[in-house]
Amino acid sequence: MKNIVITSEPLNSQLCIKSVADNGSGGLVVFIGNVRNKTKGKEVKYLDFEAYEPMALKEMQKIAREAIESWHLYDMAIHHRVGRVAIGEAAVVIACSSAHRKESFKACEFAIDTLKKTVPIWKKEVFEDGEVWVSAHP
Repeated sequence: MKNIVITSEPLNSQLCIKSVADNGSGGLVVFIGNVRNKTKGKEVKYLDFEAYEPMALKEMQKIAREAIESWHLYDMAIHHRVGRVAIGEAAVVIACSSAHRKESFKACEFAIDTLKKTVPIWKKEVFEDGEVWVSAHP
């Protein structure tokens, strides 16, 4: 699938949106997961993501196919960053389009929830006084 991407480059949400746009879509939903500056009251300096790319891409494609079939989407894009991601930057962008908004909202939520559970992408939070891996899955 052309809309499934893992990259060390900054993510472009507009590119994701354009890649799923369809004249028949009445609902186009985009989820942007940004790096925030605090977690559990601690100041975060940045996040560092690592992935087992061959498996991660296959799992992301599987998520998109399941969402497209389950919610009758026109298309879905899932783009995820790897490497160092600064505060305020996007770590993940998911966009999808469907005839009606409800299906796109449900599919987008399914995609991010499933990605966090099943895709071999690991997140390290870096603080002034240390670091911690927080996504030890699958």
